[in-house]
Amino acid sequence: MGQKNIPEKLNDFRVYVNGSTDSKGISDLQLPPLESMTETVSGGGIAGEYESPNIGHLGSMKLTINWTVLNDDLTEFLKPQTLMIDCRLANQEYNPTKGKHEFVPNKVLVRGIPTSNDPGKAEKGTPYEGSSEVEVLYMKLERDGRTILEFDKINYIYKVDGVDYMADLREALGM
Repeated sequence: MGQKNIPEKLNDFRVYVNGSTDSKGISDLQLPPLESMTETVSGGGIAGEYESPNIGHLGSMKLTINWTVLNDDLTEFLKPQTLMIDCRLANQEYNPTKGKHEFVPNKVLVRGIPTSNDPGKAEKGTPYEGSSEVEVLYMKLERDGRTILEFDKINYIYKVDGVDYMADLREALGM
């Protein structure tokens, strides 16, 4: 059995919005945190209290796209309509068995609604450093072609590594 690759860094990325050619002028992405909605549980038979996650229910989530410069690609984020954002990420990893670097593809698919656009600051010889935020309704994370996470707030789907944690809930709700 060979050694596992050593993950080093994100070598590069591309972003495609609504099936377009890749967007230019993006400096970086801030992927949304996955924060479960919770309720504090306490009472008889419990020594203290604990936070109980509401299985599959996540709080408001934002994908932030930081822009280097303003260009035509920003137009899609100004429209009050749902966007499909396809982020292709290439991890650089060192394979100690082969003694060489390899690129492992990752994909982040997001469907959501733009909620905020900051054009940034205009100063001679510098980037604008603007940003756009998208409220995430659907997200799918893939690593090397394997789905790690898929959730859909509207359709009650929360899958991790192929296990659908909301299947029983959908059944209980008659969905």
